[in-house]
Amino acid sequence: MILYLHGFRSSPRSFKARVVQKRLEELGRAHELICPQLPASPKEAMELALLLAERHAPHDLSIVGSSLGGFYATWLAERLDVPAVLINPAVNPLKNLEKHVGVTTAWHSDEPFEFKQEYIGELAGLRVEKITKPERYFLLAATGDEVLDYRDMVAHYAGARQHVIQGSDHAIPEFPEYVDEVLAFCNPQLMSAGAVQ
Repeated sequence: MILYLHGFRSSPRSFKARVVQKRLEELGRAHELICPQLPASPKEAMELALLLAERHAPHDLSIVGSSLGGFYATWLAERLDVPAVLINPAVNPLKNLEKHVGVTTAWHSDEPFEFKQEYIGELAGLRVEKITKPERYFLLAATGDEVLDYRDMVAHYAGARQHVIQGSDHAIPEFPEYVDEVLAFCNPQLMSAGAVQ
């Protein structure tokens, strides 16, 4: 199973989540994707993710996290000892999200999205200062990320498998070119010659 965690103000309808879903459908493995709508509260988001993850961890679960979802995925991977792919992950969202406190809308709908001041403290409680098993992680980072500094990502996941894309941006519009690499890290059998249709 793959647990996909979307980014800040995002949803299961995000571009990268849809690319993962489409590729798994092509492989006849769509049933192996869990992609929940995460609450704005980091505490509630991780309670939901843990509830979903613990049904499969540690033997049959990998996590893919994008942006803030990568921050969450790191906390979960450390807690559950499962592999995780981080796509342009937020390493320290405390320095980026303070300015987003208040009410706005989600990216993929007109639904109100409220990020409360108390959520900053919830994020602080989830921060992983140093990863314990670099081999557990695969970092996909873009040097052209306009939201987060890829150098912070490279340093935080030192020793992990890393694919640094020259250029691109935070959304990685060419992500379909990398999805097989992501899925192969999650489950090598998934992308074996016998699995590909």
